[in-house]
Amino acid sequence: MSENRRAPFIGCHSQQSEDTARFVLLAFCILCYWLLGATVFHILESDCEKNERLNYTDTIDRFLEKYVATGLVNETELERLLQKNEYASKKGLVDSKRPRWDFPGSFYFVGTVVTTIGFGMTTPSTVFGKVALIIYGVPGCAAMILFFNLFLERLITFMAFLMKDCHRRKVEKRRKTRGIPVGDGHPDDYEQVDNWKPSVFWVMLYLLIAASIIAGCASAMFSHGEKWSYFDSIYFCFVTFSTIGLGDQVTIQGTGYENPVLYSLGSFFFMIAGACCVYSMYMVGSIVIKMCLTWILLKLNCIQKVQSIPQTMSPPVNSAGTRV
Repeated sequence: MSENRRAPFIGCHSQQSEDTARFVLLAFCILCYWLLGATVFHILESDCEKNERLNYTDTIDRFLEKYVATGLVNETELERLLQKNEYASKKGLVDSKRPRWDFPGSFYFVGTVVTTIGFGMTTPSTVFGKVALIIYGVPGCAAMILFFNLFLERLITFMAFLMKDCHRRKVEKRRKTRGIPVGDGHPDDYEQVDNWKPSVFWVMLYLLIAASIIAGCASAMFSHGEKWSYFDSIYFCFVTFSTIGLGDQVTIQGTGYENPVLYSLGSFFFMIAGACCVYSMYMVGSIVIKMCLTWILLKLNCIQKVQSIPQTMSPPVNSAGTRV
């Protein structure tokens, strides 16, 4: 086989080796990151868990000493009551909770399903409900991921347009200061506006600012509506916008809101807008992480030649080659 025929295969093999090295390094970094996170949260939370467990045990023991020993309360019935109360609290059946399976509650539930937030506060109890969730969730989650991707494409296109326009104005101003007439076709010595693309780092910074603004406004609303502290509201926004959905704090579960319809719509809007921005930020952040992995591999001399990862972002294009 001639050298010309072998060259494409050699290049393909080299690219696969580079991708494999990057994948192995990423897996190792993620494992180390998990171990670091487990260590940090173990140190921060384990003592609090022990204290809360002891406090609960002491409360139960004092109750048993006061009432069970005198025969006023049966210990077995008390245990059954506590189990029933725990189940009712999880299902939102206590008096302080609003119905979770009325239409607004059901709409809120499917919203957390398709966005993959999954708070876990509202869950189906019937067999048919669980089967329906499986059938409903597959196309719903796929469609929502497509929505996030299309949102990212249009957001990047819009941001690239604005940033390129600002860059063009800077170049024109710089040309004027040098006495070069604008629009005379004279090549600029430092910048080419037509070929300029926004830096991925600036795009990520702007997305972070946008997500922070949305989280700040949403936290003000949640702090007022749910009577949370502002810090707890910020924490809830991060957990929700990142689609982590721990479920320790959930909105629109109580009663007595000043304007429940408007509050529900505002909550839903902030959840979707925040999730879109954070998803976009994570997608752009993945490009930054890939660049860092390539830099590490180059420093370690694990790969001889790596195709340069662009540090700029172009507006997305579709399969026909036109801008989306």
